[in-house]
Amino acid sequence: MRLKGFLKELAIIATLVIVVRTFFFQAYNIPSGSMEPTLLVGDFILVNKLVYTLTEPKRGDIVVFKSPTNPKLDYIKRIIGMPGDHIYINGQHIFINGKRIETRSLRSEDYNGMTRIIFQETLPDGFTYQSAYIQEAGLIRPSFNATVPPGHYFVMGDNRDNSEDSRYWGFLPRENIVGKAFIVYFSGKTPPLRGGEEHSLTILTGFKQLFSAFLSPRLNRIGKPI
Repeated sequence: MRLKGFLKELAIIATLVIVVRTFFFQAYNIPSGSMEPTLLVGDFILVNKLVYTLTEPKRGDIVVFKSPTNPKLDYIKRIIGMPGDHIYINGQHIFINGKRIETRSLRSEDYNGMTRIIFQETLPDGFTYQSAYIQEAGLIRPSFNATVPPGHYFVMGDNRDNSEDSRYWGFLPRENIVGKAFIVYFSGKTPPLRGGEEHSLTILTGFKQLFSAFLSPRLNRIGKPI
C-alpha cells in the first residue's frame, strides 16, 4: 500500500511538473556567449511562457524563441525593434526611427586576446542595459536598413560581435516566441548540457539546478534597468 501511495504521489508531481513546463515556466541553459555581459555561459534561467498570452512583447525584453532558420533550435536575444520601427545599423551605430541609440562606455576588458568594450545602451523608451563590442581594426560588422513588418520583431544579442541575430536572418515572427526570460536562478561557468546555442533542460536536470539555486548567492532578474 505504501508503494502504491508513493507511486500515486509521484505521478501527481510528474503531472504538475509537465503542466508547469508546458504552459507556465521552463528552465534553460546558456551555453554560448551571445548575451554577455547580461547572461554568462553556464547560466541557468527561467522563462515565463504564459506572459505573452496576456501581454505583448516589449522593447528591451529578453525572449526565448524558435529559430526562424531552424525551428528545432531555441535562441535567446533582446528585442530592439518593434513592429513598425525603422531599423538602420551602420557598424556599431544603431538607429531606431532615425534616432541613434544612446551609448556610454563603462569599461574595457580582455576578450580572447582582443579588447572588448562594455557599453550602457539606452533604448528610445528609456530602457537601459549593457552591451559589448570588440574594438579591433578592420572588423567588419553587418549593416541593416529596413522597417519591422507587423507581427515581427528585430532582436539582437547583447554581445554584438558574437551573436547571430536579426542582422543576419531578418525579423523574428511573433509566433516563434516561446516566452520571456525573467530570472537567473543559478550561474556558473559550466559546460553546456547539449550542442547548439541555447537548449532546454531535462526535467531531472532542472530539478537539480533549482535545488542548487537555493545554495547560490546570485539571484538576478534579467532585463532589469541598470
